[in-house]
Amino acid sequence: MKSKIKLLPMVVFLLFIYVLAVLFIALPKKDYSSSEKRYLAKFPKTNFETITNGKFEKEYEDFVADHFPFRNTWIGINAYSNLLVGNNGNDGIYNCSDGYLINEPVSNDNRAEVNASVLADFAKSVKLPMTVMIAPSTGYIMDNVLPMNHRPYIDDKLYEQIVSTLGDSAQFVDIRAKFKSEAKNGTQLYYKTDHHWTTPGAYTAYTSLCDALGLTAADKSSFKVEKHSGFYGTTYSGSGFWFTPADSIELWKSDTDKHISLTITEGDKSEKYSSMYFKKHLKEDDKYPVFVDGNHAVETIVNRESDGERVLVLKDSFCHSIAPFLAENFRKITMVDMRYYKNSISEMVKKGNYDRVLVIYGIDNFATDTDLAWLS
Repeated sequence: MKSKIKLLPMVVFLLFIYVLAVLFIALPKKDYSSSEKRYLAKFPKTNFETITNGKFEKEYEDFVADHFPFRNTWIGINAYSNLLVGNNGNDGIYNCSDGYLINEPVSNDNRAEVNASVLADFAKSVKLPMTVMIAPSTGYIMDNVLPMNHRPYIDDKLYEQIVSTLGDSAQFVDIRAKFKSEAKNGTQLYYKTDHHWTTPGAYTAYTSLCDALGLTAADKSSFKVEKHSGFYGTTYSGSGFWFTPADSIELWKSDTDKHISLTITEGDKSEKYSSMYFKKHLKEDDKYPVFVDGNHAVETIVNRESDGERVLVLKDSFCHSIAPFLAENFRKITMVDMRYYKNSISEMVKKGNYDRVLVIYGIDNFATDTDLAWLS
């Protein structure tokens, strides 16, 4: 009897492994993980070359990991287990108070100074006024919700490096103080499950930009607010904290929308739309692409009723939710994402007859971006 009891753990373990193996074979394989916001690995190609060079082995490991039975459950168990033993932020995301999931700060070893130098050189070469606005990190602004033990956020150091490197080549719009003040007054400037600023956060940045450029910002009262619930963003998808409540996302619409056209360009293909909002994405977990349809190489917004400047915007995805506000004051806005656009920006400037260059990035992306190095 004792010998049988001793064998029980081994039998249970083998049975567990067997059941998981059967489930792995039997369960249907998904192409996309809605919780992680990414496409899952497919079964690798099997031939002599892939087997001998090790590619099959590597891709098969990715396939097994992505389609392991009850994968999301195990990810959640791991996340909450780390939280229980005091390893908050173990996977790069802090589980904070008030429902916030916040990315860890960027490393001190970053490219902020290098990228600022690239912008300074570009501004001199195109001989156009340049205005740079960098969004502070959520952790820097919302430090009151961070866990007790966390790495320091170095936004102040990064801002100092960027401003110093840009020098007189560009105008810098510093929104740190305004964001701190608005957050203290209770405005939710950042999503709780995503790293982007909210629509109120984008509006706050927009008013700061208008002040710096001597423009009159559209008043809040001119917008009709649509609120949509059930938004789960990128920090949620990477965290494993599946019990975190969803965010809401707001669309602020004005009469200006009637005079807008949006052209999205990928390579040699361009498609024209009559709205900056793509409501099909509101049916998805990640609703942020409702703004200008998310990430594309080039997106051009034209306000037919505006006599404002024509601006070229070098940007990351923080610009998507501020773009409808920019359309209130500018005649033409061409937004370029350096991750997807690989042609000469200088040539685009020459052909586009622009009046100004805007740079709108989140601080984390700006400090780690490697594509700005190709700006020319």
